[in-house]
Amino acid sequence: MTEEINFVLDSTKESMSNSLTHLDKQFLNIRAGKATPAMLGGVFVDYYGSQTALSQVANIAAPDARTLTVTPWEKSMITPIEKAILIANLGLNPMNNGEAIIINIPALTEERRRDLVKQAKSEAEDSKIAVRNIRKDANSEIKKLEKNGTSEDICKGAEDDVQKLTDLHIKKIEELLAVKEAEIMKV
Repeated sequence: MTEEINFVLDSTKESMSNSLTHLDKQFLNIRAGKATPAMLGGVFVDYYGSQTALSQVANIAAPDARTLTVTPWEKSMITPIEKAILIANLGLNPMNNGEAIIINIPALTEERRRDLVKQAKSEAEDSKIAVRNIRKDANSEIKKLEKNGTSEDICKGAEDDVQKLTDLHIKKIEELLAVKEAEIMKV
C-alpha cells in the first residue's frame, strides 16, 4: 500500500515543481526594462500560411540593454515580422532598416513598473492557486487510499508530507516574486 502513497507524493512533488517552472516562464515574459530575446517569445508570424514562432523564422539578439534586433532568415519576411510584432501589442515600436528589424526598448515609467509588478503578483497568485489545487487533489487520492484499506497513520503522515511540499513550493513562489519585483522596480 505504501508504494501507492509514494506514487501520490512523487506525482504531487512533480506537479508542484512544474508550477514553479511555469511561473519562471511567465516571469520571462514580463520585461524589467532590460532587453531580452524572451520578450518576443509570444510573437507568431504568418509564414507561408501557418502561424510560426518568431524564433523559427529569424534570429533574435539583444546587442545592448535597450535594443533588440530581429534578423529574418529570409529577407521577404521583414514586413510580416514587423506586422507580427505590432499585432502582439507588446508596446514595442519596430523599425525596419531593410536588413533587420531594430526595436528600441523604452525606459519604464514608474506607473508602468507598478503595472508590471501587479502582473507579476497575479502570475504568482495563479501559481499558488495551482499548488493548492494540487494539494487538494493529492489529499483526495490519499483519502481514497485510506478508504481502500491503507492505514490511517500512513495516510496522516502522507497528508503532512503533502502539506510540507505545499508550504515549500508556496515559499519558493514568494521568493521568485520578490526577486522579480526587485528586478522590475530597479531603475
